[in-house]
Amino acid sequence: MNITNGNQQLKVIIETNLGPENKEWIASKLQKIIDTSSVRDLYMTYTLIGSKVKAITDFTAPETADEVYDYIKLQKGNLQQITRIYLLSEVLIAAPDVFIPKVANLMSIADTGELEAFLKFMILLPAAENYKDTAVDALRTNIATIFDAIALNNPYPANFFNHQQWNQMFLKAAFMERDLNQILAIDQMANKDLTRIISDYAHERWAASREIDPYFWRPVTNHLTDALLDDMMRLLQSKNKIENRAGALCCFYSKHKKAKILLAEYPELQQEIASGNTRWETLKK
Repeated sequence: MNITNGNQQLKVIIETNLGPENKEWIASKLQKIIDTSSVRDLYMTYTLIGSKVKAITDFTAPETADEVYDYIKLQKGNLQQITRIYLLSEVLIAAPDVFIPKVANLMSIADTGELEAFLKFMILLPAAENYKDTAVDALRTNIATIFDAIALNNPYPANFFNHQQWNQMFLKAAFMERDLNQILAIDQMANKDLTRIISDYAHERWAASREIDPYFWRPVTNHLTDALLDDMMRLLQSKNKIENRAGALCCFYSKHKKAKILLAEYPELQQEIASGNTRWETLKK
């Protein structure tokens, strides 16, 4: 997922949904902040938006901002959060050298609710890679809402995390029992190191007689090795039908010849995938 012209789309959403008084207020505040490079006024305006703009989730979708609007709705964002992101976006465009470190500081002192909003919508900020430290720090939290904000339905990790950071996120999502199907770009971000980690983690869980989310195996698909074929066989022979499908999907989309031979022993599963009836997106349905 790549969001283009995020700032322009935000502006259209704000102009469509704020009342005349609030539009005039934020325009005047923005102009003053930009003209004076006032960090104090930026922080004050950011805070005052909490009392000026209602945190409503039911607002109008302008035709020219469908991409950003759809993302906001996916993340259950509200108008107050988006107005704050718009404010930051505008000052960052006007004077990046002045405001990039100040916005980073604002994120560092945010309360839980504000940090959640930052993580969900920092992808809409210009030069969003400047806030990667905040995103990576969020992976260390045990607060589910904060972790979910960066990990689930968010294109930021796939756009800016390296493989080590992305692997850490994926593994922790499994450990925290989050919905792995909501992690974006799994196929693109899958890598050999993650494949090894997945197998090692699975063996630890099996040894402790603990279950594993079958979706956890999706990154393995393009990196199957001879050593991992035993894992695939275990999934295919499981009494759990969802595990059967996960193993079959890994083998079906793999380029490993032995995986294809293994899957051929399960023609019904092979046919389900070939016909489109079984997909990763519908694995548990």
